[in-house]
Amino acid sequence: MPHDHSGHHHHHIDPEAGDLRVAVAIAVNFILTLAQIAGGILSGSIALIADALHNLSDAFSLVIAFWARRVARRPPDADMTFGYARVEDVAALINYTALILVGFWLGAEAVLRFLDPQPVQGWIVVILAGVALVIDAATAVLTYRMAKDSVNIRAAFLHNLADALGSVAVIIAGGAILMFGWTWIDPLVTLGIAGYILWMGLTEIGPVIRTLMLGRPEGLRIETVRDQVAKVNGVSDVHATHLWQAPDGPRFDAHVTITAGQWENADAIKAAVKSVLVDKFHIQTSVIEVECAHHKCTLPPDIGG
Repeated sequence: MPHDHSGHHHHHIDPEAGDLRVAVAIAVNFILTLAQIAGGILSGSIALIADALHNLSDAFSLVIAFWARRVARRPPDADMTFGYARVEDVAALINYTALILVGFWLGAEAVLRFLDPQPVQGWIVVILAGVALVIDAATAVLTYRMAKDSVNIRAAFLHNLADALGSVAVIIAGGAILMFGWTWIDPLVTLGIAGYILWMGLTEIGPVIRTLMLGRPEGLRIETVRDQVAKVNGVSDVHATHLWQAPDGPRFDAHVTITAGQWENADAIKAAVKSVLVDKFHIQTSVIEVECAHHKCTLPPDIGG
């Protein structure tokens, strides 16, 4: 049974090319994080620590993305017969979960700071956040070109963009502390960063969970696909259907009952079903089990089974 794999690797264009760039981005982010955490402790700025943790989550997201990209390239084997591409979704899930936890923790810390204000050394904050801004912008540029191909690298790119915005906010906060002595701006900016982190993590985690749960592809309804298959000449019934999103595109499987007296055309009918799936829904990979009218399933479920 021929499978069309032409669309299979469409999201890994020259995979090796990005590896060095990701590695450099990781190293730079880790160094930056350590500098910011030290600076945050020295200057007494929770906003700088917030920015640092956001950066750390970036560095980790890049490590995970880097590792996942390498694993995802492996071909299917006896253990993982569907291949390893879904590891990118697992990585993105871990990443966003960590981000959400960091967001809650920072929010709590900021609230405590409002209740008990602390002195902050503004100049350390401005200098370190300025360095962070330059590095975040550079990392974002490095990962942007790859972000179009991979859900994972996209997660990392979004983090970097958010970090750059976070650094801008921290620079403004440090400036306000230097000029007007407003220490309350520090926890305020921290709350903003925490809120943003939470918003990003919670919105991005949904589609990843959906893919891991083998949910239907966005924009495709199983009823629509079933109805089209049922209309194929020689098909009397369609049941036990599954429709899900695989890393290389949508997949469909079903039991198809051949109309009584048409069994000798079963192969042609099956081919017609497959071409409908490709032409109408771009479903390149499908598994169709044909049953003759006399031996079909008893009381089959329409979906699943």
